[in-house]
Amino acid sequence: MSWNEPGGDKKDPWSGRGDKKGPPDLDEAIRSLQEKLAKFFGGNGDNEGSPKNVSPGYSIKSLGFLAGGAVVLWGLSGFYIVDEGNHGVETRFGKYIGTTQSGLNWHLPAPVERVDIVNVKQQRFIEVGYRSGGSAQAEGSVPKEALMLTKDENYVDVRLAVQYQVKDAKQFNFNVVNPALTLKQVTESALRGVVGSSTMDFVLTQGRSEIVTLIKKEIQDVMDSYQSGVLVTSVNLQDAQPPEQVQNSFEDAIKAREDEQRLINEAEAYSNDVVPKARGAAARKIQEAEGYKEQVIAQAQGETSRFSKLLAEYVKAPDVTRKRLYIESMETVLTETNKVLVDVKAGNNLLYLPLDKMTVQNQSLLQLPAMNAQSNGVDQPQVQQPVQPIVAQEQTVERTSIRSREARGR
Repeated sequence: MSWNEPGGDKKDPWSGRGDKKGPPDLDEAIRSLQEKLAKFFGGNGDNEGSPKNVSPGYSIKSLGFLAGGAVVLWGLSGFYIVDEGNHGVETRFGKYIGTTQSGLNWHLPAPVERVDIVNVKQQRFIEVGYRSGGSAQAEGSVPKEALMLTKDENYVDVRLAVQYQVKDAKQFNFNVVNPALTLKQVTESALRGVVGSSTMDFVLTQGRSEIVTLIKKEIQDVMDSYQSGVLVTSVNLQDAQPPEQVQNSFEDAIKAREDEQRLINEAEAYSNDVVPKARGAAARKIQEAEGYKEQVIAQAQGETSRFSKLLAEYVKAPDVTRKRLYIESMETVLTETNKVLVDVKAGNNLLYLPLDKMTVQNQSLLQLPAMNAQSNGVDQPQVQQPVQPIVAQEQTVERTSIRSREARGR
């Protein structure tokens, strides 16, 4: 049977106050807490909660335990973790004592020591010459830091971006009050110095890469002299424009320069096409000359060997060798001609033999039966031309002319 049902004991199981209704007594709760604290410190409390007859030994001991616990908690609060890519700069009462690497580290907790975490891998950047927005951007005006005076006394609108990172956390924290502001001022000074020593055409055209290299070197040298702990990773020349009054003229000059470069590239392409061909032709001519040289040398050597052997035969039989040489020479000469003149004995006339016409006539006579056979629809076997008799006839005529000349000589 529950406490609040009819016939129950009407006793509240939570408050223990029986039939008494209403909220719990706060005075009673506070009094109970005071009694527990008095017992913890080694004494008893009266009805009003004040400690009574407290032992001094127990009180000092309890305070010692509390102090020891507080010291332990204070020491545990000195542990800290440095993430990858960060360095921790430890200071003791404001004085630098060391730099910690990534991982779990410990230091004397505040207010004795302090740790500043510095990200040494983060890529930071500053800009010089960019419009900051607002009314300046709306009106189209150029910020003062973007206007540079060149060597030839012309204005140039230059925009530069510098990327950097921390290379020494100690120097970055202690040596310079505001490293970013210092770097921006150094960058602007270096940019004005480099642009001021260059002409306007050089800045706007082919000199950009050289200008960027010079600016980066000068910025790094100045920041190193300040021991700022800054490492300049890259310098980007975002834009360099002439004044608006001459913008169109410079665009025309740039187009002309691009056309010039295009024509140069086309000429180089033509040169790369023609030169190899010419070199190949020259090499072929050289090879042909070498071959002709070897041929002539070989023929000369062969003629020399033949003449030496012929000389030996001539010494043995001069008359026969002389006649043989004459006959061979005449055969060589008459072979290359189609006309023969024959000296007739006992007369002053010369006999003319048109061998070229005789050869053509013989060929036509041989082709006539074949044409008749084709017209009649009969296939006739091909008959070889009687070249050998004609040649024999030519040789006979040549020998006859030679003999007649020999007879005259006798």
